[in-house]
Amino acid sequence: MLRCIELAEKGIGKTYPNPLVGCVIVNENKIISEGWHKKAGENHAEINALLKIKNVEILERSTLYVNLEPCCHFGKTGPCVNKIIEMKIPKVVIGCLDYSKKNNGEGVKILKKNGVEVKVNILKEVCINLNKRFFTYELKKRPYIIIKWAESFDGYFSPTKENRTENRPYWISSLKSRKLAHLWRSHEESILIGVQTANDDNPKLTNRYYKGNNPIRIILDPNNRINKKLEILNDNNKTIIFTKSKELNLKNKFWIKINYKSSIKSLTNKLYKLGVQSLIVEGGKKTIEGFLNKNIFDEIRVFKSKKILLNGIKSPKFKCSLKKEYKLGEDLVRIYSSNNKII
Repeated sequence: MLRCIELAEKGIGKTYPNPLVGCVIVNENKIISEGWHKKAGENHAEINALLKIKNVEILERSTLYVNLEPCCHFGKTGPCVNKIIEMKIPKVVIGCLDYSKKNNGEGVKILKKNGVEVKVNILKEVCINLNKRFFTYELKKRPYIIIKWAESFDGYFSPTKENRTENRPYWISSLKSRKLAHLWRSHEESILIGVQTANDDNPKLTNRYYKGNNPIRIILDPNNRINKKLEILNDNNKTIIFTKSKELNLKNKFWIKINYKSSIKSLTNKLYKLGVQSLIVEGGKKTIEGFLNKNIFDEIRVFKSKKILLNGIKSPKFKCSLKKEYKLGEDLVRIYSSNNKII
Protein backbone atom coordinates (compact mmCIF):
# COMPACT_ATOMS: atom_id res chain seq x y z
CA MET A 1 0.00 0.00 0.00
CA LEU A 2 2.90 2.34 0.72
CA ARG A 3 4.06 1.81 -2.86
CA CYS A 4 0.56 2.71 -4.11
CA ILE A 5 0.78 5.95 -2.15
CA GLU A 6 4.24 6.72 -3.56
CA LEU A 7 2.94 6.20 -7.08
CA ALA A 8 -0.18 8.29 -6.47
CA GLU A 9 1.93 11.22 -5.27
CA LYS A 10 3.53 11.44 -8.72
CA GLY A 11 0.26 12.92 -9.96
CA ILE A 12 -0.03 15.72 -7.41
CA GLY A 13 -1.13 18.97 -9.05
CA LYS A 14 -1.82 17.23 -12.38
CA THR A 15 -4.99 15.17 -11.91
CA TYR A 16 -7.61 17.80 -10.98
CA PRO A 17 -10.55 17.25 -10.68
CA ASN A 18 -9.68 13.58 -10.16
CA PRO A 19 -8.09 12.12 -7.00
CA LEU A 20 -4.53 10.84 -6.62
CA VAL A 21 -4.40 7.09 -7.20
CA GLY A 22 -1.61 4.52 -7.41
CA CYS A 23 -1.98 0.81 -8.11
CA VAL A 24 0.24 -2.23 -7.62
CA ILE A 25 -0.40 -5.79 -8.84
CA VAL A 26 1.24 -8.60 -6.85
CA ASN A 27 1.72 -12.27 -7.72
CA GLU A 28 3.43 -14.71 -5.35
CA ASN A 29 4.63 -11.81 -3.16
CA LYS A 30 6.28 -10.02 -6.10
CA ILE A 31 5.17 -6.80 -7.76
CA ILE A 32 4.49 -7.65 -11.40
CA SER A 33 3.03 -4.31 -12.47
CA GLU A 34 2.24 -0.84 -11.22
CA GLY A 35 0.67 2.38 -12.44
CA TRP A 36 -0.76 5.71 -11.37
CA HIS A 37 -3.29 8.21 -12.61
CA LYS A 38 -1.32 10.85 -14.50
CA LYS A 39 -3.92 13.30 -15.79
CA ALA A 40 -7.69 13.81 -15.85
CA GLY A 41 -9.20 12.20 -18.94
CA GLU A 42 -6.42 9.64 -19.20
CA ASN A 43 -6.38 6.06 -17.90
CA HIS A 44 -6.90 5.51 -14.20
CA ALA A 45 -4.15 3.91 -12.11
CA GLU A 46 -5.69 0.42 -12.20
CA ILE A 47 -5.92 0.46 -16.01
CA ASN A 48 -2.35 1.70 -16.39
CA ALA A 49 -1.13 -1.18 -14.22
CA LEU A 50 -3.28 -3.79 -15.99
CA LEU A 51 -2.18 -2.69 -19.48
CA LYS A 52 1.44 -3.56 -18.65
CA ILE A 53 0.60 -7.23 -18.08
CA LYS A 54 1.32 -9.27 -21.21
CA ASN A 55 0.30 -12.67 -19.82
CA VAL A 56 -3.18 -11.79 -18.56
CA GLU A 57 -3.76 -15.31 -17.23
CA ILE A 58 -1.42 -14.52 -14.34
CA LEU A 59 -4.00 -12.00 -13.11
CA GLU A 60 -6.29 -14.86 -12.08
CA ARG A 61 -3.72 -15.68 -9.35
CA SER A 62 -2.83 -12.10 -8.40
CA THR A 63 -3.86 -9.37 -5.96
CA LEU A 64 -4.50 -5.77 -6.94
CA TYR A 65 -3.61 -3.06 -4.41
CA VAL A 66 -4.94 0.48 -4.78
CA ASN A 67 -5.01 3.41 -2.34
CA LEU A 68 -8.57 4.47 -3.28
CA GLU A 69 -11.71 2.45 -3.97
CA PRO A 70 -11.89 1.65 -7.72
CA CYS A 71 -14.47 3.75 -9.56
CA CYS A 72 -17.80 2.28 -10.64
CA HIS A 73 -19.14 5.13 -12.79
CA PHE A 74 -18.69 6.23 -16.39
CA GLY A 75 -16.81 9.49 -16.90
CA LYS A 76 -14.17 10.23 -19.52
CA THR A 77 -13.07 6.63 -18.98
CA GLY A 78 -14.99 3.47 -18.08
CA PRO A 79 -15.41 2.01 -14.56
CA CYS A 80 -12.28 0.36 -13.17
CA VAL A 81 -14.36 -2.24 -11.31
CA ASN A 82 -15.58 -3.60 -14.65
CA LYS A 83 -12.02 -4.11 -15.89
CA ILE A 84 -10.96 -5.77 -12.62
CA ILE A 85 -13.88 -8.21 -12.92
CA GLU A 86 -13.19 -8.79 -16.61
CA MET A 87 -9.55 -9.66 -15.86
CA LYS A 88 -10.73 -12.18 -13.21
CA ILE A 89 -8.56 -10.72 -10.45
CA PRO A 90 -9.56 -12.68 -7.32
CA LYS A 91 -8.51 -10.20 -4.61
CA VAL A 92 -8.42 -6.42 -4.26
CA VAL A 93 -6.87 -4.53 -1.32
CA ILE A 94 -8.01 -0.92 -0.88
CA GLY A 95 -6.52 1.88 1.21
CA CYS A 96 -9.76 3.76 1.79
CA LEU A 97 -13.22 4.16 0.31
CA ASP A 98 -13.98 6.86 -2.22
CA TYR A 99 -16.45 8.86 -0.13
CA SER A 100 -17.68 10.97 -3.05
CA LYS A 101 -21.31 10.53 -4.05
CA LYS A 102 -20.33 8.81 -7.32
CA ASN A 103 -18.77 5.87 -5.44
CA ASN A 104 -19.07 5.81 -1.64
CA GLY A 105 -18.71 2.04 -1.29
CA GLU A 106 -20.55 1.07 -4.45
CA GLY A 107 -17.32 -0.05 -6.12
CA VAL A 108 -16.63 -2.44 -3.26
CA LYS A 109 -20.20 -3.79 -3.40
CA ILE A 110 -19.92 -4.51 -7.14
CA LEU A 111 -16.59 -6.30 -6.72
CA LYS A 112 -17.91 -8.47 -3.88
CA LYS A 113 -21.10 -9.21 -5.80
CA ASN A 114 -18.95 -10.59 -8.61
CA GLY A 115 -16.93 -12.88 -6.37
CA VAL A 116 -13.91 -10.69 -5.74
CA GLU A 117 -12.41 -10.83 -2.25
CA VAL A 118 -12.06 -7.24 -1.02
CA LYS A 119 -10.10 -5.89 1.93
CA VAL A 120 -10.56 -2.20 2.83
CA ASN A 121 -8.96 0.43 5.11
CA ILE A 122 -5.28 -0.49 4.85
CA LEU A 123 -3.37 2.63 5.99
CA LYS A 124 -6.76 4.33 5.90
CA GLU A 125 -5.79 7.68 7.49
CA VAL A 126 -2.69 8.02 5.29
CA CYS A 127 -4.78 7.33 2.20
CA ILE A 128 -7.45 9.82 3.25
CA ASN A 129 -4.80 12.49 3.86
CA LEU A 130 -3.28 11.81 0.45
CA ASN A 131 -6.56 12.88 -1.14
CA LYS A 132 -7.37 15.64 1.33
CA ARG A 133 -8.09 18.08 -1.49
CA PHE A 134 -10.48 15.74 -3.29
CA PHE A 135 -12.34 14.72 -0.13
CA THR A 136 -12.63 18.28 1.21
CA TYR A 137 -14.11 19.42 -2.09
CA GLU A 138 -16.52 16.49 -2.34
CA LEU A 139 -17.67 16.39 1.30
CA LYS A 140 -17.34 19.98 2.55
CA LYS A 141 -18.31 21.61 -0.74
CA ARG A 142 -15.30 23.93 -0.70
CA PRO A 143 -11.63 23.87 -1.70
CA TYR A 144 -8.92 22.52 0.61
CA ILE A 145 -7.42 25.75 1.98
CA ILE A 146 -3.76 26.33 2.88
CA ILE A 147 -2.75 29.64 4.45
CA LYS A 148 0.90 30.55 3.90
CA TRP A 149 3.17 33.38 4.95
CA ALA A 150 6.75 34.23 5.90
CA GLU A 151 7.63 36.08 9.08
CA SER A 152 10.71 37.62 10.62
CA PHE A 153 12.50 36.20 13.64
CA ASP A 154 10.82 38.86 15.79
CA GLY A 155 7.36 37.98 14.47
CA TYR A 156 6.67 40.55 11.76
CA PHE A 157 4.68 39.71 8.64
CA SER A 158 6.04 42.60 6.57
CA PRO A 159 7.55 46.06 6.99
CA THR A 160 5.18 49.02 7.14
CA LYS A 161 4.30 50.58 3.81
CA GLU A 162 6.29 53.75 4.50
CA ASN A 163 9.42 51.63 5.04
CA ARG A 164 9.14 50.07 1.59
CA THR A 165 10.83 51.75 -1.34
CA GLU A 166 9.69 49.65 -4.30
CA ASN A 167 6.43 48.33 -5.76
CA ARG A 168 7.46 44.68 -5.51
CA PRO A 169 7.50 41.90 -2.90
CA TYR A 170 9.68 42.39 0.18
CA TRP A 171 11.39 39.06 0.76
CA ILE A 172 11.58 37.89 4.36
CA SER A 173 12.28 34.24 3.57
CA SER A 174 15.32 32.81 1.78
CA LEU A 175 15.56 31.78 -1.87
CA LYS A 176 15.34 28.12 -0.81
CA SER A 177 12.07 28.83 0.96
CA ARG A 178 10.70 30.74 -2.01
CA LYS A 179 11.54 27.80 -4.26
CA LEU A 180 9.65 25.47 -1.92
CA ALA A 181 6.71 27.89 -1.97
CA HIS A 182 6.69 27.64 -5.76
CA LEU A 183 6.67 23.85 -5.55
CA TRP A 184 3.65 24.13 -3.26
CA ARG A 185 1.98 26.39 -5.81
CA SER A 186 2.44 23.72 -8.47
CA HIS A 187 0.49 21.29 -6.25
CA GLU A 188 -2.56 23.51 -5.77
CA GLU A 189 -5.27 24.59 -8.16
CA SER A 190 -5.51 28.25 -7.14
CA ILE A 191 -3.77 31.01 -5.19
CA LEU A 192 -5.35 34.04 -3.52
CA ILE A 193 -4.30 37.50 -2.34
CA GLY A 194 -6.12 40.72 -1.51
CA VAL A 195 -6.14 43.71 -3.83
CA GLN A 196 -3.87 45.75 -1.54
CA THR A 197 -1.15 43.10 -1.74
CA ALA A 198 -1.61 42.94 -5.51
CA ASN A 199 -1.22 46.70 -5.88
CA ASP A 200 1.68 46.96 -3.41
CA ASP A 201 3.73 43.98 -4.63
CA ASN A 202 2.75 43.51 -8.29
CA PRO A 203 3.33 39.73 -7.91
CA LYS A 204 3.22 37.16 -10.71
CA LEU A 205 1.83 34.39 -8.48
CA THR A 206 3.25 31.67 -10.72
CA ASN A 207 5.47 28.67 -9.96
CA ARG A 208 8.46 29.91 -11.92
CA TYR A 209 10.97 27.61 -10.23
CA TYR A 210 9.15 24.37 -11.11
CA LYS A 211 7.54 22.75 -14.12
CA GLY A 212 3.82 22.18 -13.88
CA ASN A 213 0.57 24.05 -14.01
CA ASN A 214 0.40 27.59 -12.70
CA PRO A 215 -2.41 28.04 -10.17
CA ILE A 216 -5.44 30.15 -11.02
CA ARG A 217 -4.73 33.60 -9.54
CA ILE A 218 -7.56 34.95 -7.39
CA ILE A 219 -7.78 38.56 -6.20
CA LEU A 220 -10.25 39.86 -3.62
CA ASP A 221 -11.17 43.32 -4.88
CA PRO A 222 -14.61 44.43 -3.64
CA ASN A 223 -14.31 48.06 -4.79
CA ASN A 224 -12.50 47.59 -8.12
CA ARG A 225 -9.24 49.13 -6.92
CA ILE A 226 -6.92 46.82 -8.83
CA ASN A 227 -4.21 48.53 -10.86
CA LYS A 228 -4.84 47.59 -14.51
CA LYS A 229 -1.08 47.69 -15.23
CA LEU A 230 -0.28 44.77 -12.89
CA GLU A 231 1.48 41.74 -14.37
CA ILE A 232 -1.34 39.40 -13.36
CA LEU A 233 -3.70 41.34 -15.66
CA ASN A 234 -1.27 41.47 -18.57
CA ASP A 235 -0.11 37.88 -19.08
CA ASN A 236 -1.85 34.77 -20.43
CA ASN A 237 -2.45 32.97 -17.13
CA LYS A 238 -5.97 32.66 -15.76
CA THR A 239 -6.96 35.25 -13.18
CA ILE A 240 -10.22 35.72 -11.29
CA ILE A 241 -11.05 39.02 -9.58
CA PHE A 242 -13.86 38.75 -7.06
CA THR A 243 -15.78 42.01 -6.86
CA LYS A 244 -19.13 43.17 -5.54
CA SER A 245 -20.24 45.37 -8.41
CA LYS A 246 -19.53 44.08 -11.90
CA GLU A 247 -18.90 40.97 -14.01
CA LEU A 248 -16.57 40.91 -17.01
CA ASN A 249 -14.63 38.37 -19.09
CA LEU A 250 -11.55 39.67 -20.83
CA LYS A 251 -8.70 37.54 -22.27
CA ASN A 252 -8.61 34.85 -19.57
CA LYS A 253 -9.31 37.44 -16.86
CA PHE A 254 -12.66 37.13 -15.11
CA TRP A 255 -14.41 39.64 -12.84
CA ILE A 256 -17.00 37.72 -10.78
CA LYS A 257 -19.47 39.13 -8.24
CA ILE A 258 -19.71 37.65 -4.74
CA ASN A 259 -21.50 38.70 -1.56
CA TYR A 260 -18.93 40.59 0.49
CA LYS A 261 -21.17 40.69 3.57
CA SER A 262 -20.23 37.03 4.03
CA SER A 263 -17.15 37.25 1.84
CA ILE A 264 -15.18 34.13 2.86
CA LYS A 265 -18.18 31.79 2.77
CA SER A 266 -19.42 33.37 -0.46
CA LEU A 267 -15.93 33.02 -1.93
CA THR A 268 -15.56 29.33 -1.05
CA ASN A 269 -19.09 28.61 -2.34
CA LYS A 270 -18.23 30.26 -5.64
CA LEU A 271 -14.92 28.38 -5.93
CA TYR A 272 -16.77 25.12 -5.29
CA LYS A 273 -19.21 25.93 -8.10
CA LEU A 274 -16.25 26.73 -10.35
CA GLY A 275 -14.79 23.28 -9.58
CA VAL A 276 -11.70 24.55 -7.73
CA GLN A 277 -10.45 21.87 -5.31
CA SER A 278 -7.58 23.62 -3.56
CA LEU A 279 -6.46 27.11 -2.64
CA ILE A 280 -3.32 28.73 -1.21
CA VAL A 281 -3.97 32.02 0.61
CA GLU A 282 -0.81 34.14 0.51
CA GLY A 283 -1.86 37.57 1.76
CA GLY A 284 -2.11 40.14 2.96
CA LYS A 285 -2.70 40.04 6.69
CA LYS A 286 -6.32 41.28 6.50
CA THR A 287 -7.17 38.64 3.91
CA ILE A 288 -5.50 35.86 5.90
CA GLU A 289 -7.27 36.92 9.09
CA GLY A 290 -10.59 36.72 7.25
CA PHE A 291 -10.04 32.96 6.81
CA LEU A 292 -8.62 32.48 10.31
CA ASN A 293 -11.46 34.33 12.03
CA LYS A 294 -14.10 32.23 10.25
CA ASN A 295 -12.11 29.01 10.83
CA ILE A 296 -12.38 28.23 7.12
CA PHE A 297 -8.98 26.69 6.42
CA ASP A 298 -7.16 23.36 6.71
CA GLU A 299 -3.44 24.09 7.03
CA ILE A 300 -1.11 26.93 7.92
CA ARG A 301 2.43 26.95 6.53
CA VAL A 302 4.89 29.46 7.96
CA PHE A 303 8.46 30.26 6.96
CA LYS A 304 10.30 31.59 10.04
CA SER A 305 13.27 33.69 8.98
CA LYS A 306 16.37 34.78 10.90
CA LYS A 307 15.79 38.29 9.57
CA ILE A 308 14.93 40.90 12.24
CA LEU A 309 12.65 43.82 11.28
CA LEU A 310 12.22 45.52 14.72
CA ASN A 311 8.89 46.96 13.57
CA GLY A 312 6.26 46.45 10.92
CA ILE A 313 3.00 44.54 10.54
CA LYS A 314 2.72 41.76 13.12
CA SER A 315 2.07 38.21 11.93
CA PRO A 316 -1.48 36.84 12.27
CA LYS A 317 -2.35 35.06 15.53
CA PHE A 318 -3.89 31.61 15.52
CA LYS A 319 -4.37 28.45 17.59
CA CYS A 320 -3.52 25.23 15.74
CA SER A 321 -1.61 22.01 16.25
CA LEU A 322 1.99 21.95 15.00
CA LYS A 323 2.10 19.07 12.55
CA LYS A 324 5.65 19.30 11.24
CA GLU A 325 8.76 21.45 11.70
CA TYR A 326 12.05 21.35 9.85
CA LYS A 327 15.00 23.52 8.85
CA LEU A 328 15.38 24.72 5.27
CA GLY A 329 18.66 26.52 4.87
CA GLU A 330 18.53 29.48 7.26
CA ASP A 331 14.74 29.34 7.61
CA LEU A 332 12.48 27.21 9.76
CA VAL A 333 9.40 25.68 8.10
CA ARG A 334 6.39 25.10 10.34
CA ILE A 335 3.24 23.36 9.18
CA TYR A 336 0.11 23.50 11.33
CA SER A 337 -3.18 21.67 10.91
CA SER A 338 -6.57 23.07 11.79
CA ASN A 339 -9.01 21.14 13.93
CA ASN A 340 -11.22 20.60 10.89
CA LYS A 341 -11.22 16.88 10.13
CA ILE A 342 -11.19 15.81 6.48
CA ILE A 343 -13.80 13.10 7.09
